[in-house]
Amino acid sequence: MYSYYFLFSTLYFLLMLIDHVTLKIEAGKGGDGVVRWRREKGIPFGGPAGGDGGKGGDVYFRVLRDIQALSIYKHKKEWSAEGGEAGQKRSMHGSNAGDLFLQIPLGSVVYNREYDKKYEFMEEGDFIVLRGVKGGLGNENFKSSTNRAPEEFTKGEPGEFATFDIELKLIADVGLIGLPNAGKSSLLNALTRAGAKIGDYPFTTLEPNLGVYFNYVLADIPGLIEGASEGKGLGHKFLRHITRTRVLVHLVSAENDDVAKVYTTIREELGKYDKELLKREEIIVLSKIDTIDEKTMKEKIKALEKASKSKDIKVLSLYEDKTVKEFGDDLIKILDVRH
Repeated sequence: MYSYYFLFSTLYFLLMLIDHVTLKIEAGKGGDGVVRWRREKGIPFGGPAGGDGGKGGDVYFRVLRDIQALSIYKHKKEWSAEGGEAGQKRSMHGSNAGDLFLQIPLGSVVYNREYDKKYEFMEEGDFIVLRGVKGGLGNENFKSSTNRAPEEFTKGEPGEFATFDIELKLIADVGLIGLPNAGKSSLLNALTRAGAKIGDYPFTTLEPNLGVYFNYVLADIPGLIEGASEGKGLGHKFLRHITRTRVLVHLVSAENDDVAKVYTTIREELGKYDKELLKREEIIVLSKIDTIDEKTMKEKIKALEKASKSKDIKVLSLYEDKTVKEFGDDLIKILDVRH
C-alpha cells in the first residue's frame, strides 16, 4: 500500500499541469545620468558633456497556444527586465535595455494586484504589462547662463512593479467529464489519437489532455469526485477548465451499480462551482457497455434518462469501432450546428 501511494505521489508531481502561478515582476530601471566634461585638445576647460541614461526594458506577456507554458515558473517566481545603461561621456545617451518577454498560455486569466485589474488573454501575441522608465539626466541638461559647470544629474527611477496571479483556463469546444476511470482518456485517444495516458485505476489522468477532432478541440478533464466544488481531490484545479467549453460530454461508466447517482453527483458538483455550467449543452454517454449484458444496459439507460430527463443517452464501447464512429458522427453534427 505504501509503495502505491509513493508511486502515485511521484507521478502526480512529475505530470501535474502547472495552471496557476504568482509572479513578482519588475520593469527595467532607467539608467543614471552622469557628470562628464569635454576634454578635447585645445579646449582644456570644456563644458558639461554628461549623457542621459538609457530606458529600462518593458515587460510583455507572450501568449502561446501551449498549456504547459507556465511550467518555466515552477522554480522561479521573481522576474525583472534589464535596466538602462548609464549615460556616457561626450553627451552620448546610454543604451536602452532589451524588453522582457514572459510566456503564458492562451486562455490565461491574469490579476494585477497592484492595480486591482483582471485581464483575459484570448488571442496569441505579445502584450505589454509593465513599462520601463526613461533614464536620468546628465549634467549637460543643467547648463545655463548662470551655471556653466553644473554638477547636477539625476538617477534613473525604478521601473513599474506588480504582482500577477496567473491562472490558466482551457479553451475547448468539448469537455469530457465524469468520475475517475469513466473512459474519458480512452475516448479522446480513440477520436483524436491524442496519446493520453490510460489505465484501469482512478486518477490516471493528472492533467487535462487536448486533442483535435475535425478541427474541433476536445479536452479530457481529469476525473471529478464528490466534493470537488469544495476543493476535495483536485476539484478546483480541474473544474476551472470546464468553464470555457461549449459542450460537455458526460461519461458515466456502466461498471457503476447506480449510474443515476453517479450522474447527479457530478451535476451537483458542477452547479456548486458555477451554476452557468448547468446550462451548458450536455451529451450523456453510458460508457464501457461491453462490461454488461444487453438487459442491464437497457436498465441503466432508463435510469440515466430518468435522472437527466433526456431521451437521447448515447452508448459507447471503446472495443467496438461502430459505437465510437456513431458517437463521433453525432458529436460533429452537434458541434457543426452550434458553430
